[in-house]
Amino acid sequence: MEPYRDDARDGFFIRQFDENVEQDELVWHRDHHSRRVDVLEGEGWQVQFDNHLPFRIIPGDHFTIKANEYHRLIKGSSKLKLRITEVL
Repeated sequence: MEPYRDDARDGFFIRQFDENVEQDELVWHRDHHSRRVDVLEGEGWQVQFDNHLPFRIIPGDHFTIKANEYHRLIKGSSKLKLRITEVL
């Protein structure tokens, strides 16, 4: 079971992580396609890319994850809601 819920929309999906998710469920991984990520909600969450320090994300931020680039989330203090669009 994944540590998030997805809600598919036309051309993107909304991904939500509950505030009670365990940090050890937020594993290093990579995606097959590049993605643009827009932060919709969340307090205290961070993103870390391989060989980089983590950076804090706040609502209104956006960032890109390149295809096959290792990354992970670091848990914050509230639920996290993201809008994810695959970049082909």
